[in-house]
Amino acid sequence: MDEEKRITLRLPADLHEWLVAQAKSARRSLNSEIVYRLEVERAAVEAGAESP
Repeated sequence: MDEEKRITLRLPADLHEWLVAQAKSARRSLNSEIVYRLEVERAAVEAGAESP
């Protein structure tokens, strides 16, 4: 990432708790977990777009 942007994000409490648990399990911060999941999803979408 060359440039970073800050955002305020509102999440349902249960989703927040789940993400915190997933981040802890993966030994990542909550922020890193969210970024990781978004990057994985973006890669999947881009790979799907490249397929015929």
